[in-house]
Amino acid sequence: MSIVVNLDLIMVKKKMSSTELANRLGITMSNLSILKNNKAKAVRFSTLNEICRALDCQPGDILEYVEDGEDSEQLD
Repeated sequence: MSIVVNLDLIMVKKKMSSTELANRLGITMSNLSILKNNKAKAVRFSTLNEICRALDCQPGDILEYVEDGEDSEQLD
C-alpha cells in the first residue's frame, strides 16, 4: 500500500513545465523532481495548497492511494 504522486500527469494536462511550477511554488527544481518522482517522504499542506492553486486542481488529483503491485491510474 502506498501513496502515488501523479503531479507529472496533472502538469501535462495543465500544460505547465517543471520550471514554471517550481518558480510559482518558490521551490528548487531538485525538490520538485523529488516530489514528481515519488521520492518524497512527506508533503507539507502549505506546499500541497500552493500546488493545487498553481495547477487549479484538487489534492486528490495529485495524490492517489494504490495497493502494492497496482499501477497508478492514468488521467484522461
